[in-house]
Amino acid sequence: MTDQQHPITPPPEELRRQWQSECPFFVISVQREDWMIDRAAQWGADQELEACIEWFDNQSLVYHRDLEEELRAARRPEPLSLKEQALEALERMDQFPTTEDKVIILRALEQLND
Repeated sequence: MTDQQHPITPPPEELRRQWQSECPFFVISVQREDWMIDRAAQWGADQELEACIEWFDNQSLVYHRDLEEELRAARRPEPLSLKEQALEALERMDQFPTTEDKVIILRALEQLND
């Protein structure tokens, strides 16, 4: 085994603490673990995407600036709106309702005017 560190290493402790404070699940549970795993996987994927973009920057490829923007747009589409998330959560409620789905629907309802 080598002493080289992989370019994508676990996030720093400060970032992990931030995720813990942002997590909508306060009790240690499968949902909390899943949320944290999803966040870490997304962080790793973002690191890889940025490494690819940096690789493009270091190449002498014609039109590579357009490729960078297209790659980023293709791999990181705009997130669903809260309304779209709530509608998807509502569709799942009959099959396998989760605490996260309930939280999403509650957040959407809280944004409505009385």
